[in-house]
Amino acid sequence: MHTVIGLLLAFMLWPVAAHAQTAAVMFERATTREAAARKSPTTANLRAAVAAYEQLVLRHPRSGYCDNALWNGAALAAFAWERHQQDADRKTAERLYGWLRREYPGSALAKQVPAQVTALRAAPRPATAAPPPTAPTPSASAPPEPRPTSPTPPPAAGPVATIRRVSVLPLPKGDRLVIELDREVLFTSERIADPDRVFFDLRLADFASPVQTAAEGLAGSRVRGVRLGRQDGRTARIVLELAGAPTHSVFQMYHPHRMVIDIESETVPPPPPTPPAGAPSIGPPPVATPPTPAASIAPGPAAVSPAPASTTASGDYTLARQLGLSVTRVVIDPGHGGHDPGARANGLVEANLVLDIALRVETLLKKQAGVEVVLTRRTDVYIPLEERTAIAKREDADLFLSIHANAAARKVARGVETYFLNFATNPEAEAVAARENATSGKSMGNLPQLVQQITLNTKVKESREFAQIVQTSMVRGLRAQNKAVLDLGVKQAPFVVLIGADMPSVLAEISFITNAAEATLLKNETYKQRIAQSLADAVLKYQASLKKISTMAVAK
Repeated sequence: MHTVIGLLLAFMLWPVAAHAQTAAVMFERATTREAAARKSPTTANLRAAVAAYEQLVLRHPRSGYCDNALWNGAALAAFAWERHQQDADRKTAERLYGWLRREYPGSALAKQVPAQVTALRAAPRPATAAPPPTAPTPSASAPPEPRPTSPTPPPAAGPVATIRRVSVLPLPKGDRLVIELDREVLFTSERIADPDRVFFDLRLADFASPVQTAAEGLAGSRVRGVRLGRQDGRTARIVLELAGAPTHSVFQMYHPHRMVIDIESETVPPPPPTPPAGAPSIGPPPVATPPTPAASIAPGPAAVSPAPASTTASGDYTLARQLGLSVTRVVIDPGHGGHDPGARANGLVEANLVLDIALRVETLLKKQAGVEVVLTRRTDVYIPLEERTAIAKREDADLFLSIHANAAARKVARGVETYFLNFATNPEAEAVAARENATSGKSMGNLPQLVQQITLNTKVKESREFAQIVQTSMVRGLRAQNKAVLDLGVKQAPFVVLIGADMPSVLAEISFITNAAEATLLKNETYKQRIAQSLADAVLKYQASLKKISTMAVAK
């Protein structure tokens, strides 16, 4: 019995641990996955590694790792296209390069995107693996170069980064090497045995002689020595000689640019040796990144404990409620985008309007503890309908909310309505589904599969419950400014964007842009904020309905 309870608790708590991944951890795991994919470069392995980079950007869009992740993901997708000649991989590479250039224009990598896209769009290469690149002649101060396990394509010609300082700082179980630069760099790395050492090749980077001299005087508890040399006219190499078979990890920091390499082992190392007397120090003293303090629990007058979930509107406990499942990560999907603008009327474009609303919803939800938000798109870019729920599945989302604006041939049509996935039961729902599914890439051959997916949808009850909460919240929220708002109710329809979702999912039609009065309101900033607030409130209310929290006094 204890074993069963333990397994159930582990199952319930696993998503919480998964949600807590930082951008640094996700980037490190993505690079590890890329290395494995390049060793076994099947289409599935390569695409999974590309998706790992994309997940980082979706989950941490403001992280300094995003431009690197998009660059690496695009390069890996291009590699997949060169190797397997499947056009979907080339399109993925172009999409990630475009994403990098639009969203992170200040990155040095964004300036190199046009050259990469131009090369990508050149004549297709044969569908055979490219021969390994010829290793450059090593310099006298660097070891022979082995074949990198996770190569990054060399960047186009551009400004050279300058290594300003190399320093070693102590860690509880090893050393931290900090390489300070005047700009961001791309790098590759490799671990070599006999003797144990790891080297890093920094593309388009150079250094002055005093920096090289100072680096060679450095040592720590797990770093026996540091060597700095040149591989060629474009690449600087840093070699770390290791002791005690430690592990190593690397990440980049910004403002100023720093490449940070942690060398650690499971056991506490001996004290580091004293550096040679008179070893020069270059640049200002390094700023150590303070360790994250352990969380402390202060005593308080009350403690919280979970209370049973409420029933659905129909009075039953779904399986999700019986298992005590909760909502942590929410995927917000602004409909349409790119070459698919959606409905256009009265000076409004649906794709732009719903993106504005989605960004507002994200801002509101991020202020709430215990909620993570992922957007399927952040700019006017086209995302296939099937890819939107695929993003939600890759992100292990607990909830999926697709935001759309309605349109009708009758200009008097008005109001708000919310849909969940099922077969349409009236002509109006059929018409809305036909319009929203117009850009689907499915063919008649997919009909049996689609019917089966709709029929076997296991989240119907929870999706209906979420749809009802969304609909009620929108009507109540908008009536404060729009007394004439019309409640069109909760409906069901076979939306492709909802098919395949493993989580409760709904599609909200926030108003009719073809109605002149509602279009005027949709141009009002306050009204748009009310819509966003109503949707955010609905997410929080649904979250609370699954697992309520009650307060109980603690005996003193």
